[in-house]
Amino acid sequence: MENKYTKKYVKVIAEFEEDGRIIPLRIFWEDGRVFEIDRILDVRPGVSRKVGGQGIRYLCRILNKEVCLFYEEPRWYVESK
Repeated sequence: MENKYTKKYVKVIAEFEEDGRIIPLRIFWEDGRVFEIDRILDVRPGVSRKVGGQGIRYLCRILNKEVCLFYEEPRWYVESK
């Protein structure tokens, strides 16, 4: 079965806290759209089962949809069809 997902590297605006936590705020899509992260639901070290790779996985709510955003130092990506 062919993998229908790819790593989609994205520009992210994030806040860096004094204790070292990284909090993503906005995701910029290549076509110019900007998505505000409404809420971060979970943060943990994780792997992407759909596209491979590992790093910090942020489970985010964006426009009432759950989206996994990964920080694989030094870049950010989402799983894209």
